[in-house]
Amino acid sequence: MKKWIIAVLLNLSAISSWAADLDGLGDLNQAEFEGLSRDLTAAFSYKAVAPAEPLGIAGLDVGLSVSVTQLEYAEVWNKATSSGDAIDTLIVPKLYLQKGLPLDFDIGVYFFTLPDSELEAWGLELKYALIDANAAMPAVAIRGAYTTLLGVDELKITTRSIDFSISKSISILTPYAGIGLVWGSSKPLEAAALTLSTFDVTETKVFLGVSYTPSFFNLALELEKVGANASYSLKVGIAI
Repeated sequence: MKKWIIAVLLNLSAISSWAADLDGLGDLNQAEFEGLSRDLTAAFSYKAVAPAEPLGIAGLDVGLSVSVTQLEYAEVWNKATSSGDAIDTLIVPKLYLQKGLPLDFDIGVYFFTLPDSELEAWGLELKYALIDANAAMPAVAIRGAYTTLLGVDELKITTRSIDFSISKSISILTPYAGIGLVWGSSKPLEAAALTLSTFDVTETKVFLGVSYTPSFFNLALELEKVGANASYSLKVGIAI
């Protein structure tokens, strides 16, 4: 985990070099396009980086998160870009907000954009606590989420996901884990649509993490596996 956090901090300033250059989809065959789509689905599918406990009607968590996703098809990514950069991970920084609602519901959103690039992504989640934690019971929640990646002229990607999570607070630490499914849809556009077909994929999702929440502060670390892709996420925010 430590090396991934260091990688995030060292490489955030360089991510625009690859993000704006995903413009060589027409050079891919269908199998390569499907591999690229699996990597992007894993990288941009919704990552709440949060335990199962509801925030409560007055609760609010807002801040920054960064996810690092290991590419399973790095050679395809490098073929699909014109920048000449060879990478084997995708770094996705996001602004996020999670708000508590009545009846143990939470809603969350994230937004991602890169300077000097048209690449954008946004996501939306709705979580319901089936069981709220108490002295004897852990919290159990179900979450549904949707994301979309925009700004790539030749490609549109959307994901949908559903997961169940469980967590139990131990003082200011809250370990959690979960399992679910991710559905991704990659649609080639413009010239790429002449040689490539839309690809839909369903992947299993498993994750575990821990949230550290002293007064008015939230730090969370999470490991997630979507299909064959591993992602490491760091979230820092203000929680009330």
